Amino acid sequence: MRDRDRDDGGRFQKEHSDEDVLAAVRKHEPAGTAEVASELGIARQSADFRLRKLEDEGSVSVEKIGGSLVWSVLPED
Repeated sequence: MRDRDRDDGGRFQKEHSDEDVLAAVRKHEPAGTAEVASELGIARQSADFRLRKLEDEGSVSVEKIGGSLVWSVLPED
């Protein structure tokens, strides 16, 4: 396991910026969660958490296709 820095609250600091996550989505758009995780070298659950946070912030949209979620980057205002 890699040694990572923790923030003042004891949580691990992000290894990838929001822009890194958005770039991974753009590269595979529409991107599956597993594709984003693989692109960033993180666990699928971590990618899902980050993508849902970006969805809440209005940066990405999500659509369910079959049993999978696919993500797209929303245009900036």
